[in-house]
Parts: sequence; C-alpha cells; structure tokens
Amino acid sequence: MSNDLQELIHQSATFISNHQLPSGAIPWYKDGITDPWDHVECAIALDLSHRPNEAEKAYEWLRDVQNPDGSWWYSYLNGQPHDLTRDANFSSYIAVGLWCHYLATGDVGFLKQMWPTVEKSMAFTLCLQQATGEIHCSRDTKNVAWPAALLASSSCIWLSLTCGIRIANTLGLNRTDWEAASERLAKAIRERPELFDRSGYGKRDYAVSWFYPVLAGIINGERARKHLLDRWEDFVIDNWGCKCVFEVPWWVTVAETCELIMALMRVGERDRAEQLLDWILRLQDHPGSFWTGIKIPEEMIWPEQKPTWASAAVIMAATAQLPDKNKPASVFYEQSDD
Repeated sequence: MSNDLQELIHQSATFISNHQLPSGAIPWYKDGITDPWDHVECAIALDLSHRPNEAEKAYEWLRDVQNPDGSWWYSYLNGQPHDLTRDANFSSYIAVGLWCHYLATGDVGFLKQMWPTVEKSMAFTLCLQQATGEIHCSRDTKNVAWPAALLASSSCIWLSLTCGIRIANTLGLNRTDWEAASERLAKAIRERPELFDRSGYGKRDYAVSWFYPVLAGIINGERARKHLLDRWEDFVIDNWGCKCVFEVPWWVTVAETCELIMALMRVGERDRAEQLLDWILRLQDHPGSFWTGIKIPEEMIWPEQKPTWASAAVIMAATAQLPDKNKPASVFYEQSDD
C-alpha cells in the first residue's frame, strides 16, 4: 500500500510540475487561471513530493506579484490580473504553505526571505476582522469590503494565522497581535455560528462549511469526530465520495473528498479515510491527473477538467496515510484534544 501511495504521489506531482510556468505560477490547467489559494495548495503538494525547488519558485512568484497592501488578486491569467477581488483567505494562505515548506526542508533562510511577504499578507487579512472575531471575506475594486464572513474561509484563515505565528516564533519574533486575533476568530467559530454564512454563498450548504472547522483544527477531539459523523450521510455518497454541495445531491468532487480524508485523519477515523481515498481514485484519468468531479448516478464526468489543484488534494490525502509521521502536511491532520 505504501509503495502504491508513493507512486500516486510521484505521478500527481509530475502532473503539477508539468503545468508550472517559467514565472513560477501554477495555473489550474494549460492556458487557465492561477489563483493564489490553489497555487499554494499545489506548492504544498510539491513539497510533500520532495520537490522543494519548484515549491520555492511558486512562493517567489507570489512575493513578486503581491499587491502593496499585502493582498493578491483573486486570479491571474497569462501573467496579468484577471479577477480584481482581493480575498482575505487567499491572501493569508501563503503562511500555511511556507510553514509546510519549512517542515519539509528546515530552511530558516527561506522563511526569513519570505517573512515580509507573510507579514504584509496577514496585515491585509486582519484589517477585515470584526470586533466579534469573524473575518469578512474580501474587498472589491473600490476597496469596499464584502460585509459577510464565510465559515470555511474563516476556518482556513485561522489555520493561516496558526502557521504565521509558528513562522514568527521560529524566527524569534513575537506577534501577540496575531495570537489575539486567532483567539477571537476561534471563539467566534466555536461559539457564534450565527456570525457566518449569512448571505450569498451561505444560502447553500457546502461541504467545506461542514468539515473545515475540523480540518483546520479549531474543533478537536471527540467533539470533532462527532461533528463529522453527525452529517456523514448528508454529504458522503457510498462507493463514490463527498458531495460539494448538500443541495446538489448528484455531484461528488475530488478536492472535497480529499480534504474530508485529512479531516478524518485528524480525528483518528483512518478506516473511513482509506475507504474514501480508494473510492475517489476511480476519478484518475491518466497517471497523476484527476477529473474535478462526477455526476451520480449517471457516472458522468463533470466538468471535463483536470485541474492541478485536484492532483494536489490527492497528494495531500495520500500523504496523510503514509506510515511516516514526520510529514509537513501534519498541520492538516495532527490529532489533538479539546
């Protein structure tokens, strides 16, 4: 099993590497957009696959195109800004990637080099935090904030803050302001669900809103296990995987299934995690490339796209099941108690 997983990881990393542009950007697919969040996800996957040079090149691209306020545009196409929204989650996620890179390489020098980028990115994100702890999602081209917080986005930002604090500590720096922001955000997520998903996106019941608080490590221990199992039948289609949206009962997606696998590993549900990975591997096309998702029960691939970030998600899920415990992606599935 371990050898099979290693080969899967290698093939998927090769697929990602083959799409990386000379600039370091990793688009979704040939001639497709690059968005900062999925770009970091691919860089993490490259580190997990023992390709640190390619991962560094990906982070250097982010450093080079960062906006003066610390943000990044929502997406880029052919090296140019494409969607001019500035997303709080997209902008902070680089901290997660760089912490994983450090765990993979032990390279403090690269952390020092990238620290100003991390510091600016976190400043942009935290300017959107509200007094009650939640973080509004984004700013538009007129610098107007979208006045709503998403549970999945805020959970991911909490993980980014955690990794940013770890980076600061490793560099001998004290960021008590980030620690305080992290505590306010975690408290809001655990105790004030009414603060999140109140408009737009929140009108639909997305799988990521279900399992991201566990995946990020905000909800832990037996409470986290119960949280996942309580809605298992709402989102998991037997013999296929995890639906993207509860109200769309026919669409199972690779990325959501792989992220759920990591959340399960965090709470010690290895058997369920292994079963999900076995199911979702049927959506592999050529070695290392995966379709976005499939319509059930027609068993029709939809959409007909094989994005790099789907392969990255598979790498992360497969790495979680390797016997070696000293893995950079442990930030996504290390077990802890409340």
